[in-house]
Amino acid sequence: MIRKFIGAVTAALALIAGLWLMIAPFALGTQPEGADWTDTTTSEFFTGLGVALVALAGVAAFAAALHEELVARGLVTVRQRPAEPEPAPAPSPAGTSSAELATMLAPLVEALREDMKTRQNGALAEEKR
Repeated sequence: MIRKFIGAVTAALALIAGLWLMIAPFALGTQPEGADWTDTTTSEFFTGLGVALVALAGVAAFAAALHEELVARGLVTVRQRPAEPEPAPAPSPAGTSSAELATMLAPLVEALREDMKTRQNGALAEEKR
């Protein structure tokens, strides 16, 4: 467990060092204000960015391993999320039953059927020409 803690601290220090490399040219005044980045500034900034990203991954990995170790030892309890209740089925509009819906939709279905027949007959007439 001590190794994981030391690893997390070391990775955090590396993260701070990477961030310092990124801001050092601006903080120390080696980068002229308002000018294009010099080669030194570009090199330091992107080296610091790389170090910071690797260190951030290290911090996350060591912190996860440390948390897992604490859970295994029983020093930390994992909270269980409460199960979300299933949503109630949506009520049918105005309390209509399926028989009433079928009665209401019958004219629409018939109109669609007639439209399909008309289009099909029109397509056959086009093919004969």
